[in-house]
Amino acid sequence: MKKDLLKLLDLTREDITKILDVADQMKYNQKHGLPHDCLKGKTLAMIFEKNSTRTRVSFEVGTYQMGGHALFLSGKESQIGRGEPIADTARVLSRYCDGIMIRTYGQDEVEELAKYATIPVINGLTDFAHPCQVLADLMTVREKMTRLEGLKLCFIGDGNNMANSLIVGGLKCGMDVSVACPEGYDPDPKVLDFAKTVTDAKFTLCRDPKEAVAGADVVITDVWASMGQEEEAQKRRLAFEGVYQVNAELMKLAHPGAMVQHCLPAHRGEEITAEVFEAHADEIFEEAENRLHAQKAVMSLLMGGN
Repeated sequence: MKKDLLKLLDLTREDITKILDVADQMKYNQKHGLPHDCLKGKTLAMIFEKNSTRTRVSFEVGTYQMGGHALFLSGKESQIGRGEPIADTARVLSRYCDGIMIRTYGQDEVEELAKYATIPVINGLTDFAHPCQVLADLMTVREKMTRLEGLKLCFIGDGNNMANSLIVGGLKCGMDVSVACPEGYDPDPKVLDFAKTVTDAKFTLCRDPKEAVAGADVVITDVWASMGQEEEAQKRRLAFEGVYQVNAELMKLAHPGAMVQHCLPAHRGEEITAEVFEAHADEIFEEAENRLHAQKAVMSLLMGGN
């Protein structure tokens, strides 16, 4: 039976740990020039209905490094962008390719694609979830801190796809998770319902970033207006500005030696100051690099039969 990566809610802690272990090995292999061509002769179809830099480049390069081929399909240029049912696209691509990665708006589109595809489907981002990014985040934290369990992860900003996936991924890995966001910008109710079921880690949702960041080992933020929310930018700026920013004063409340993560692109002076960003640039860009290795691990496990 085929497996997909649609959202972290579908994974167990053991699943996440396995992906991170394989990602570590993929990174080692790449850095040491060791062969890892587990996708030799295989093709990944990449459907993009949202623009991308890191997702496209990391998936395309990763597929190539593992001996496979990545095929770019723009939503505007493919039949899916002209109204072809997702079910039909899924069944056609299943006869040509060995895996599908999709970056789109609705989580329902990804779920429907997986329902009708007979090949693995990977969620490259939806408005609900960003599992590949959070796997890279967790990989980066584990590299620096040597563990995940028992650490405190803090997210400050919009309760968006990043917040949703960080809450799920962090809690499933035994991390305490705190989120600070303005009223009306909470994480998805399904994620909050999941958090209530977790007994071996603590979840906190609050309005005060100072409360959320206290004692945090990892501080994470994201833009106030995500892709597709450009018309809300001014409204969101009024809701977030002056409070929901990762700055030097806020970082003083975190655990000494706390790391900072940002999925990029970053708007310096809004959700994070240039000072804090540059002080933690090595961690942030290591996180960006780890998209490559984490996604190679996912493709290896789903498409490579490893």
